[in-house]
Amino acid sequence: TAGLVTAVIAAAVGAKVALIEKHLMGGDCLNVGCVPSKGVIRAARAWADVRHADEFGVHIPPGVKYDFGAAMARMRKLRARISHTDSVHRYKSLGVDVFIGNARFAGSDTVMVEGPAGNRTLRYAKAAICTGARASAPPIPGLQEAGYLTNDTIFTLTELPPRLAVIGAGPIGCELAQAFARFGSQVYLVEALHGIMPNEDQDAADIVLKTMRRDGVTLLCCGKDLKVGKTDNGKRLTVGSHGQQYDITVDEILVGAGRAPNVEGLGLEAVGVEYDKTGVKVNDRLQTTNPRIYAAGDICSRYKFTHAADAMAQILIQNALFPHPLGLAYAGVESLIMPWCTFTEPEVAHVGMYEADAKKKGIEVDTFTFKLDEVDRAILDGEDEGFARVHVKKGTDRILGATIVAAHAGDMISEFSVLMKAGLGLKTITGTIHPYPTQAEVVKKVANAWRKTTFTTRTKNILTKWFAWTR
Repeated sequence: TAGLVTAVIAAAVGAKVALIEKHLMGGDCLNVGCVPSKGVIRAARAWADVRHADEFGVHIPPGVKYDFGAAMARMRKLRARISHTDSVHRYKSLGVDVFIGNARFAGSDTVMVEGPAGNRTLRYAKAAICTGARASAPPIPGLQEAGYLTNDTIFTLTELPPRLAVIGAGPIGCELAQAFARFGSQVYLVEALHGIMPNEDQDAADIVLKTMRRDGVTLLCCGKDLKVGKTDNGKRLTVGSHGQQYDITVDEILVGAGRAPNVEGLGLEAVGVEYDKTGVKVNDRLQTTNPRIYAAGDICSRYKFTHAADAMAQILIQNALFPHPLGLAYAGVESLIMPWCTFTEPEVAHVGMYEADAKKKGIEVDTFTFKLDEVDRAILDGEDEGFARVHVKKGTDRILGATIVAAHAGDMISEFSVLMKAGLGLKTITGTIHPYPTQAEVVKKVANAWRKTTFTTRTKNILTKWFAWTR
């Protein structure tokens, strides 16, 4: 994503641009990430809706047919439809020179492209490294020998694995564990830490875990001494969880525990670009240790999101093509207000600080939470497990961060993001009319919870005396 956005904006403003891709245009997001995973999640939700249709007066007869292959074919068909946006044809039509092959820095101002059409040497004034990251596997004894799936390979499945182990209870692990459980797999979710989604608020993660367990996911958290082996019946996992030893056999293992930056074979040493196991080192302007070379996206960011890569690409363009005089304002990555969402059911979306983050920085906060079981539309939709939570600087309405747990939390979190970007506070929400009945009313209600605290007993006493005097 970072490479695509960088190339198209640079070409749009008049720069001569070469875009080099060694495999598939669209990168992880289109091919093995956001796009296919959300297609799979939507199909799995439809299967779950059928199983619970009787709650809405729809009685499905026994023997209804579920076709996993058809669900995956639908995902691939829709992915192909979306792929035009990232195609070579489209980028060439926008003025970008596209080269298919492996890129390597060959000199201070040259890149060598080794491709099926032969080798080419390209000269550059500025360069952008946007090679992203790939799935990485933890050093689990026996895992390599037994074989495993990652997000790079799981979307090629055409048959549902009856038994599936998922290693890692972060966003990828939780999303796909729940989806495959809804498809009908017996899913074991293995996590080294306690619970799931360890970066989120505990009560937010607990709501998702409750739903996942209803869907049939078995969580083995606080996992110790995980070992994998191959047997005649499948793949065997042994692991300790909360003092109990588990010995399970599955048909497939999905690893969703970490990412590794794609830095190999780029010739970074030849041009003085420093990197480590986390990726390429950049400053706030996304400039590498070589001032002519920049980087954006998963290759250099702690935010492994498509929308983060998009935003970083725009910052890269501003700083690489339009250098700012010393001392003037410039576009910096540290100023980004970054929302994100885990697309489980319910979804968990967040932007800004958590309460713990604020405390670490010595910022006093007031926290307000409003539950969805008090929001009419959420009750009517049968989606009332969740809440909206906002952290504000103590004694003010300045928003420091927010979390939403809801069926469409990813769509709802942007209201907080916009206000934070604009420097506006909760007063703006309380003064904004929200349509009724919608689940997004929870945002207005949590803001109203803050407003109530501004109406003190002293204020009420003064008003009571005023009203009495004016009667």
